[in-house]
Amino acid sequence: MTADTTSLFEPVIRPAGLNGVLVSFGDALSEPGNRAALAFAEAVARDGIDGVEDCAPSLVSVFVQFDPLHLGLDALTARLTDLLAERDWYAAPMPDGRRFIRVPTVYGTDLAPQLEEAAQAAGLSVSDAISQLSDARVRVQTIGFAPGQPYLGLLPDAWDIPRQTALTKAVPGGALVVAIRQFVLFSGSSPTGWRHIGQTHLKLFRPASDAPFFLRPGDEVQFVHVTPDELARHANDPDGGAVIEAIR
Repeated sequence: MTADTTSLFEPVIRPAGLNGVLVSFGDALSEPGNRAALAFAEAVARDGIDGVEDCAPSLVSVFVQFDPLHLGLDALTARLTDLLAERDWYAAPMPDGRRFIRVPTVYGTDLAPQLEEAAQAAGLSVSDAISQLSDARVRVQTIGFAPGQPYLGLLPDAWDIPRQTALTKAVPGGALVVAIRQFVLFSGSSPTGWRHIGQTHLKLFRPASDAPFFLRPGDEVQFVHVTPDELARHANDPDGGAVIEAIR
C-alpha cells in the first residue's frame, strides 16, 4: 500500500459547479481515503437529506448533487460538516452488501499481449507477475470513464508503473489493464494508455438489467489465472464464469 498520509488530511468540502459539492478525503489515492469515500457516500445516501439528488463516490472523494431551488449550499455544507464530525471516516466499516467475485482471466498470450512489457516495468519475471496479479484481492474503488467500468486496487508496490507514452488503438471489452498500482477492467472496446495484461469474458454493462452495472464500489475482485481453453468455455456466460459470494 502507499504511505498513509490520510491521518494528516482533514476532509475538505468544496463547491463543485452550481449544484454540486465535493467532499475530499485525500489528495492522492490511498486505501483509507477510498474507504472513507465509500463509507461517507453510503452515509449521505442513508441520511436522506431533502434536496440531495445524487451521491457518487470516486477514488478519495464524494460528489453530492443537490437541487439549489430546494436546498441552499450553506445548509448542505453545514449538514455535511455535521456528518463528517460523527466519526473517523478513515476507519469506518465498509458499506453493506459487498461481494467477493473471482473472475477467470487469461494472462498474456495473444489475448493480452502486453503482460511481458508490464512485468518488465514492474521488475518481475512473467511467472512472478502472473502470480502477484492473480493472487491480488482488490477493491472496486470507483466506477467511471465508461458505463460500469471499474478502477480496482491497490496492487503491490512493484505495480506502481506508469501508463504508456502512446495509446493502444483498442482493447476489447473484458480486457484487464494495469498501471499505477491499479487494475482497470474495460466494459467495452476502447483505446487506452494502460497495458493490456489479462482478458476476461465478464460483461460489466448490462443495459437491459435492473442493475445495469455488474460491479459496485466496495466489491472485491480476484482475477484468477486460467488457460485460454478454460476461458473459452465461459464465452457465452455474461458473468464470464465468475464465482460470486457475499462478504459478511
